[in-house]
Amino acid sequence: MWLTNIKFLFFFFFFSSSLITFCFASNVTYDRRSLIIDGQRKLLISAAIHYPRSVPAMWPGLVQTAKEGGADVIESYVFWNGHELSPGKYYFGGRFDLVKFVKIVQQAGMYMILRIGPFVAAEYNYGVDHDTEGYLFGCTTFLALSSELIMSHLSTCHTYKGMVDRLYLIFILVGYSVLHAEIYDSHSEPYEAGKAFCTTGRSHHHVAGKLAFNSAHFYFLWRVVDLVLKGFRIRMPIYGIKVENEYGFYEAGYGEGGKRYALWAARMAVAQNIGVPWIMCQQDDAPDPVINTCNSFYCDQFKPNSPNKPKMWTENWPGWFKTFGARDPHRPPQDVAYSVARFFQKGGSVHNYYMYHGGTNFGRTSGGPFITTSYDYDAPIDEYGLPRNPKWGHLKELHRAIKLCEHALLNSEPINLSLGPSQEVAEYGWTARESLLHNWEELENKRGEDIRMQGEYEGIYADVYANSSGGCAAFLANMDDKNDKIVEFRNVSYHLPAWSVSILPDCKNVVFNTAKDKALKWEIFKEKAGLWGEADFVKNNFVDHINTTKDTTDYLWYTTSIIVSEDEEFLKNGSSTVLLIESKGHALHAFVNQELQGSASGNGSHSPFKFKNPISLKAGKNEIALLSMTVGLQNAGPSYEWVGAGLTSVKINGFNNGTLDLSTYSWSYKIGLQGEHLGIYKPDGLNGVNWVSTSEPPKKQPLTWYKVVVGQPPGDEPIGLDMLKMGKGLAWLNGEEIGRYWPKKSSIHGCVQECDYRGKFFPDKCFTGCGEPTQRW
Repeated sequence: MWLTNIKFLFFFFFFSSSLITFCFASNVTYDRRSLIIDGQRKLLISAAIHYPRSVPAMWPGLVQTAKEGGADVIESYVFWNGHELSPGKYYFGGRFDLVKFVKIVQQAGMYMILRIGPFVAAEYNYGVDHDTEGYLFGCTTFLALSSELIMSHLSTCHTYKGMVDRLYLIFILVGYSVLHAEIYDSHSEPYEAGKAFCTTGRSHHHVAGKLAFNSAHFYFLWRVVDLVLKGFRIRMPIYGIKVENEYGFYEAGYGEGGKRYALWAARMAVAQNIGVPWIMCQQDDAPDPVINTCNSFYCDQFKPNSPNKPKMWTENWPGWFKTFGARDPHRPPQDVAYSVARFFQKGGSVHNYYMYHGGTNFGRTSGGPFITTSYDYDAPIDEYGLPRNPKWGHLKELHRAIKLCEHALLNSEPINLSLGPSQEVAEYGWTARESLLHNWEELENKRGEDIRMQGEYEGIYADVYANSSGGCAAFLANMDDKNDKIVEFRNVSYHLPAWSVSILPDCKNVVFNTAKDKALKWEIFKEKAGLWGEADFVKNNFVDHINTTKDTTDYLWYTTSIIVSEDEEFLKNGSSTVLLIESKGHALHAFVNQELQGSASGNGSHSPFKFKNPISLKAGKNEIALLSMTVGLQNAGPSYEWVGAGLTSVKINGFNNGTLDLSTYSWSYKIGLQGEHLGIYKPDGLNGVNWVSTSEPPKKQPLTWYKVVVGQPPGDEPIGLDMLKMGKGLAWLNGEEIGRYWPKKSSIHGCVQECDYRGKFFPDKCFTGCGEPTQRW
């Protein structure tokens, strides 16, 4: 079966690399703004998922969750020591079924960055390289740290020269499974480059060999490329090739020889004329046309070493790995989002999360030393494949906002403004220039041209780059890490939380701020305590709750009012009166003058309860509103239909004349809540009230309806609602009543450490969950 329409980014790591010929399905170039694929500039968001660090059954869900989170690229290393268990013995099954993983990415309609080391570091044993046994090259032990550092233990450089007389270079033809090797003799340039390191005085220590792939590298790469291409049998659109990885961290340690090696590696790569861009991580001296890229927690200030190269971030660490005995590293989602937004604000176009899903270091593969078996990495998708919220959802909204700006970002030059000591705005597009140039005659004369202007406009310092490509997008940044700011931009005020970026795809409306978790947009409606309309009836005594509501609702309002004289002593000395309530069940909220005074309830063993709580009264009229609530009806027992609920007595202590008994007062009754009456939980009743949007839903606020619209989660797995932070209430989904929730905590007493199975069981024998919510989900 032939597979079509597959999108890939292949990043190969080579050192002593070689002549490489590729067949491409796409034309890939770049300019100073981005990669250009088939003539179109691309803004790419990539998610690193290492296939051996999860089981194959997880792969479709992981890829789909990454796509749902806004990524359009999946990145993975190829793990050499998992594929070549011993020299010449290869394995591509189970968790190492590379072709299966790549096909899953293809089926999701995503690009792929495949990083064939063989060395990858990645907190893996020897950086997924092999140990020394079986890979002796003369007297030189090639640990083959292929994308970073070949660490060679040499007795002397003279021994090295005498034993190594041939170096293998790899030539790869990618298009179909064609790969062959060429042999260079000891007088070739790669050999001379390696020999240069022997003059650095480090002959008995780690030498930055970076010399060449030996035959083990050759056969491994051949095997990977051949396997992948046979699996797809198409010409593969390869959009980027990577030579070296973070060698800049180590180059200085090897003096002039290290610099010569880096330049030689880049020159060898470029000389192949393969037709796709080459990149080097953390390599400031990468020669043209190789693109140097950034690996860090923050790359907004990173600049390529040439004005003709795009700004690329190959590793953004949204968390960190953990070591045994250490505390858990945690990076807040707001800071991750801030770093990403700042990167794109400052002209970035390719961004990769390392990791987006960390997974598990199975077996004895974790390196370090002391790296834990868990490689969770505090990533947006956790070790078990579940979205880690709020991080996953927060970044999803960030990606959506950035993609809305893609055309303006990639086809306009930025106007950079300073709005204050720590505030900055980057504005993209033709309308951006119009908003700042106050000399409109000059604007008309300059229309259609590129403009660079240094100047001052109403106290705003501007460094303006613009052309007439159209569109407008703005990023407003507050780099103050302590203080929120209010800024004026285009005659509109914007609130910028400390250490945050606001994204305005139309230069007007904020669709995302990195400090505000907008993964969910909440709307609320607050009920009035007491009568929300005309009373259903009035009585001079208490009615039974269940008999009155007929189980049409859990709620029944009892409301009355009292007049308090200014002569009451408690008003003069600041003391409080005490509200005393007795009820047949099941629960109660007490309000005085619209303010909640307290709550009480019975329990599963005894429904009746008493309420005693100080209350605040004022001189004059005071409104008393008591909300009685049921929590289910009697389901068994003799004459259970006569078991009622609701208030039986209401008194107030603390008056000059003693206790005020309200039981025979005139009580007005209202059945149910206003939201229930209007059916605002139904799709056709949502507009029955005025919902108020809020980024911070109120907490500890009774009588509040909360509404949120969420997208359908990926996959077909069941989902749960965590109600831990809520009080008592009811929940609906798409108009269907899910049920009551009440994360009321159980008693902290009476639980057992270990249940003794011996002897007869009874319900109270082995209590667990003391002090825990009785229903959270």
